[in-house]
Amino acid sequence: MLTRREFLTRSLLALPAGAILPAVFQRAVFAAEREGTASAPEAARRTLVIVQMAGGNDGLNTVVPYGDGRYYDLRKVINIPQKDVLPLSKDVGLHPSMGKLKALWDDGKLGVVEGVGYPNPNYSHFVSMRIWQSADPQDKMTEGWMGRYFDGMDAEGHLFPALAVGGSLPRELSSPKVSVPVVESVAAYQFQGDPRAPQLNAERMKALRKLYAAMPPSAPFAVLLHKTQQAADASIQTIQKVDREYKPAVEYPRNGLAGGLKLIAEAINSDLGVKVCHVSVGGWDTHANEKASHVRLLEYLSDSIAAFHQDLVAHGRDRDVLVMTWSEFGRRAAENGSAGTDHGAAAPMFLVGTPVKGGLYGQRPDLGKLDNGNLRYTVDFRSVYASVLDEWLGGPSEVVLGGQRFEKLGIVRQAA
Repeated sequence: MLTRREFLTRSLLALPAGAILPAVFQRAVFAAEREGTASAPEAARRTLVIVQMAGGNDGLNTVVPYGDGRYYDLRKVINIPQKDVLPLSKDVGLHPSMGKLKALWDDGKLGVVEGVGYPNPNYSHFVSMRIWQSADPQDKMTEGWMGRYFDGMDAEGHLFPALAVGGSLPRELSSPKVSVPVVESVAAYQFQGDPRAPQLNAERMKALRKLYAAMPPSAPFAVLLHKTQQAADASIQTIQKVDREYKPAVEYPRNGLAGGLKLIAEAINSDLGVKVCHVSVGGWDTHANEKASHVRLLEYLSDSIAAFHQDLVAHGRDRDVLVMTWSEFGRRAAENGSAGTDHGAAAPMFLVGTPVKGGLYGQRPDLGKLDNGNLRYTVDFRSVYASVLDEWLGGPSEVVLGGQRFEKLGIVRQAA
């Protein structure tokens, strides 16, 4: 006799690759996959923090193959000298501006996945971002991959199942079921009044709340509008209160990424219940004079993530948080004529935190076997997603990733 879990799981396996499940069935399979799973209770407090490096990061000058002479043949001007590289092995090392991440590597808290990409790469920023955010190289899915994860979790009554720091909702968090607060800054996250008459804002808000309260239940969308207004009001008050009361244990660098990570630390350390957070840092489209801008960007990334981690450590929450970075594509193997690099393919991803089993993962792309000047990917980015879903968030990746199975990396430490 089949159990409920076996029935739903076998039904899922019978679906063709890429099939999109109705949301109600997705939730049923999700719940069945979690039944009796030892990791489910442990996953309750776990948070995934996604750092998007928007613009296409140059992976070869981030994780530098300093032991391969072909790298220096391809990059006469913008190469990173061997003596400056922060070695991770006898063959590869980090850019010299990433000293803080190197320290996390030394502590066994940095995983580097090399050669990450997908079949038939697209070199448009917008299309490739959509592909990464939906986890669909065919660019047919409209919902974000984390949005599909939200479809399977019980988010009822949670103000902050997720949090996006920035000016708009990232596609990967989009879900018809879960409303994700988008916070550009704490000061801006409130009902906006007329700047020409700020003295009237309080009275206008009072009138707006009365308007919602007076709406008859029979009015079209009355319940939805009322709940939306209540949720917005509550989330604003919560964010403002958390920001007033939170005391970071470290001094964060003064840049936009660090500011976003500080806000995320506030949400995590104040027990708002966030499962997934997203923050983006731009500027990685280094077509010209790459050396100068890339130094600054990698320093921002390294220093900001390190400060965030130390803040979590001081508050006793570092075991609950995993950081994952991604960029929509890498750069071409050879430098261009403007001392920069053009849109390319495979690039490394970083996973950072106490839960990470530090080390090198994947296979380094062969500089002697380029694809029309581009690195050939060796790890499908959905394998990284599947690893994060199944090993950290409690999955199931097969449902979230459209009915397909991907190899897991084993990058998350098993709980003691």
